[in-house]
Amino acid sequence: MSFSLFPKSPKFFDLFREQNRTIVQAATVLEKIVQEAGDCEERCQTVNMIEAEGDIINRNIAYQLSTTFITPIDREDIHEINVSQEAILNHIQAVASRIGVYGFTRVRFPARRMVANLRAMVTEVGVMLGKLGGKEGIEQNVRRVKDFKNECEMLLLSGLAELYDTGSDTACTNLLDIMKWNHVYDRIDKAIGRTWGLAKAIEGIVLKNA
Repeated sequence: MSFSLFPKSPKFFDLFREQNRTIVQAATVLEKIVQEAGDCEERCQTVNMIEAEGDIINRNIAYQLSTTFITPIDREDIHEINVSQEAILNHIQAVASRIGVYGFTRVRFPARRMVANLRAMVTEVGVMLGKLGGKEGIEQNVRRVKDFKNECEMLLLSGLAELYDTGSDTACTNLLDIMKWNHVYDRIDKAIGRTWGLAKAIEGIVLKNA
């Protein structure tokens, strides 16, 4: 019987893709919530269940990292991907929860578009994760994620300007509504920023291990 000093390396790449799957699921449900904000209680519960599943995967990755001597990529890179994906999923849950709690009957266009872009971004990141450990390039994937991120920056500015434009037909005249929408936009923006940061981190990992 053969014996190895080193334990069999867990399938970190598979775990990353499984983790991303939960993020894409949550982002897809969130996209449905912002399209039909008046009936989102059940969908918010679905996002909570997906987040709980993602939390289990996050803990599993952390445990595997702490008990594995040899890893396929640097330990700090595994940790970065893990915590970034956890943070993205938490931000998505926070957006869904706020929309549900605030009782919006309609979600503003910039927010709807930003959420659609977020779903596209996390899907693209999943493609990038699928290329880890291989020789296929990810330059086009990074470019697409950046394009979505840049559009979201413009949408955020447009959305915030709309909140304070008291002369427009869609303006918020209630200070409390302005505060609520600021919270929603802030969480969407955090999710987008963390997703872009993850895409850049994966790009760096791929270049380092080429």
